[in-house]
Parts: sequence; structure tokens; C-alpha cells
Amino acid sequence: MNRLRWAAILLALASLFLVRCGEEETARRVDFSKRQELAPRLPKQGLTYAYLPQYSHTISYARHHRLVQYLQEVTGLPIRQVFPATFAEHIAMVQRGEIDISYVNPFAYLKMARRGAFAFARIIEPSGSPAFRGEIIVRADNPHIKTIEDCRGKRLMAVDPSSAGGFLFPMGLFLEHGVHLGDFAEVAFAPGPGGTQEKVVLAVHAGLYDVGVVRDGTLGLLADRIDISTITVLGRSKAYPGWLFAARQGLPAEVVEAVSQALFSLSMDSPLDAAILEAAHIQAVIPARDADYEPVRELVLRLEADLARARVPSLVTREAEPEAME
Repeated sequence: MNRLRWAAILLALASLFLVRCGEEETARRVDFSKRQELAPRLPKQGLTYAYLPQYSHTISYARHHRLVQYLQEVTGLPIRQVFPATFAEHIAMVQRGEIDISYVNPFAYLKMARRGAFAFARIIEPSGSPAFRGEIIVRADNPHIKTIEDCRGKRLMAVDPSSAGGFLFPMGLFLEHGVHLGDFAEVAFAPGPGGTQEKVVLAVHAGLYDVGVVRDGTLGLLADRIDISTITVLGRSKAYPGWLFAARQGLPAEVVEAVSQALFSLSMDSPLDAAILEAAHIQAVIPARDADYEPVRELVLRLEADLARARVPSLVTREAEPEAME
């Protein structure tokens, strides 16, 4: 891709329709003793659940398969975990109605919300905070990069154009230090399906890129593969509202309610629940609404304005060679 392109994030405006009976309509007697329970209309193969592929499919499964099993047992709904290959594929599958329930970062959520998806729950991080950060990483032995300002003119690798901690949040940090997207010699995104956070760390570790941006907590995942002391965190972004659970447009309200209540009832005080939450790297789940993510929308607008000012057609954005990073 020869140019870094962003589409503007559009706010979804809900229209309210008021319905009332006309004055000339005659009253009708309703017999409330006759009732029929209607089951929610579900896809033939049951509900689908997907974890935005920031990590490898193996990690996505390991973190959330217990949670999916728990939701099935508590709600009585058939739920299966599916594995999109990329952030873009995940978002597209939600728009096509192929993913019913998503566990996503706030930036991907804003893109999904433009097509009707809505947030209904968000997490408390293992740290105890409902927010998380992005990190700027470099090789500890790189003599040319000691400050964020030193990143000008260097090669940058990010996770994905839809990544919050691995692109959006660190870009906000760069802007705070007067470093703009057009200041980098190259901006690339991690290649291939899944595992994109890890690939950024590996690319910086191997010297393929000078600077990387990932979400906080990523370095610890690679402690058994590389000497993480060779990587230093140059800076951490502000904390922004964290990962959330979203439902696709048209998912029956009773389904969303059942899943919501099951998630909210999880507690670290229960040994069984604690095992589910710890595997998912979640401390608790709390209610969410779209307005919770206004700070992220504001950051997106700042980045878009920076892109518009940059006008850098020579900025090269490409995928790195995956073989060199493994």
C-alpha cells in the first residue's frame, strides 16, 4: 500500500420513532391469559463468538474457550468460537452477520458501530483498571533512539490499522511529542493472520524495524521465546477505555441480555469463575455503553487531522516478510 489511508469515523445517530394510536381508532379487548413464549431467532448453527485476532489463534482459543463454554452453560444458548484471520476480516464478518458476539478493542468497535454493532459490556483489566495503554518499544541497545523524538526518520512497525493499543494509542503519544506520521521513514503493519502483537516485538528484536508499537502486557507473552531485556519501552500512552463485548446489529435483545447477565455474574470470589476470568486476562465484566468510548473517538479525529496535514504519498506502508520474523 503506497499511502496510509483512514476513513473518517462516523457517529451512529439513532432515530426515535414515536407511535401512537389515532383518535378515531376503536379500543380492542386483549386477553392477557393467552400467552405464547417466543424463542429468539438464532442462526441455524448457533451463535458465533470471536476474539479480535490481536494474538495467535492458539492464544485466542486458550484465553476464551472456557468463557465460551461458561456462556453456553449459563444461558443455554448454543455458542461456538470462530477465528477471523485479521482485524479487517473480523469487522467485515460482523457487518455480514457472521459474528454475533465480539470481544474487541475500542478502535475496532468504533468501526463496527458505524454499521450498527453496539457495546453491552466491558472489562476490568487484571491491573484493576477499566482502561489500558499502548507502548512504544525499541531495541535497548539501539544507540540512535533514546527518546520519543528520536523516532523521527526511523522505520516503524505497528500491529494493524484497526489496533487500539498497537497503533491508535501510541500514535496519540507520538503526537504529544511532536512526532507525526509523516515523520517516519516507513510505517508497516504486522503480516499474516493472528499473532500480530507478537510479530511486532519479534520484528524489533530482530532489527527489521527500529520502532514498534504494541499494547501493554505484550512483552510478557514472549518471555519464553526471546530475551525481553533486549527490548525497552520508550513510552506509554494515556489510558483509554478498554476492551469490550459488542453485539452485531439485529441480535435479539433477549440474547444480549442473557449473555450480559452471565458475564456480569462472573466473580473472582468464586474459584470456578476465577479460573475462567484469569484465563481470559479479565478481572471482571461491567456494563458498557457507546458513550464510554468518546475519548477514543476524539483521539481518532486528532489522528485523522494529522493525516490530512501530512500529505505524504511517499510514505510506504507494507507488510514485513513473515519468515524473517519467526
